[in-house]
Amino acid sequence: MTATMREPVRQGPKPILGERRSTGVQISVYFGVVAPLLALLAAIPFAWGWGLSWLDVGLFVAFYFFAAAGITVGFHRYFTHGSFKAKRWLRIMLAIAGSTAVQGPLLVWVADHRRHHAFSDREGDPHSPWLFGTSPVAIAKGFWHAHMGWLFERDTTNIERFAPDLAKDPDMRAVDRYFWLWTLLSLVLPGVLGGLLSWSLWGAVTAFFWAGLVRVCVLHHVTWSINSVCHMIGERPFTSRDRSANVWPLAILSLGESWHNLHHADPTSARHGVQRGQIDISARLIWAFEKLGWAHDVRWPRPDRLARLAVEKS
Repeated sequence: MTATMREPVRQGPKPILGERRSTGVQISVYFGVVAPLLALLAAIPFAWGWGLSWLDVGLFVAFYFFAAAGITVGFHRYFTHGSFKAKRWLRIMLAIAGSTAVQGPLLVWVADHRRHHAFSDREGDPHSPWLFGTSPVAIAKGFWHAHMGWLFERDTTNIERFAPDLAKDPDMRAVDRYFWLWTLLSLVLPGVLGGLLSWSLWGAVTAFFWAGLVRVCVLHHVTWSINSVCHMIGERPFTSRDRSANVWPLAILSLGESWHNLHHADPTSARHGVQRGQIDISARLIWAFEKLGWAHDVRWPRPDRLARLAVEKS
């Protein structure tokens, strides 16, 4: 058989893991996790009787909501799962907003989360708490790994396998490439606004501390709790292939992400809190985008599908 007549070589799936992080990137990961955590630990003595104003609170809430919505509506429900379609400017804005959460560049975040769903609570899941067994020691080790330990591993998820669509999008590649800029702005802007609005250097310092460092740390741990706590305890009213569960105390801070059981049962659904009383701020934001004509083809949950997914009560 001549070379021109050979059958094409069939290639298997691309490997799960990509290149290992460089030393510089690994150091930045440690700094991005540890620095906000130290700021949170310093918050109690810093705020004891001084150092926290209503301006700091307002800036904290504003920057927290912008970054959290960027993660939940943007990185998660839109880019990872395609729960709706959006206009180009909204796509770019959601990508930038999610980047200000300082949880990693867009392509890396999406690839990690798609891999999580592909292997949820099984070998290959980057942050399952159940990879080490069920003994008390194994559960403690699993919680640490799922919550933040996995972030320090140098192996990365293969973007070409899990996020090839975003890797081919020039807009998303540009936002991903300038992750350092969005990180810098998310820390500097609170201080600039605090200084201008209070017209004082101390106002700039406290705004940087609260709406910058502490805000990043709080959002980090809320997001990481979805990976750890919401795969360990909670209610499971819907059938899923893993141990995803609903943890209601996290619902407000996570903008609805902690209604995690339905999400794993129906990953592309734009609403996670589907039962009575389940507040889902992210879903309401997507609803607003749809009403304004900025989003379309929203995948709202259907009653018949929810009925099929519901766990039968004995």
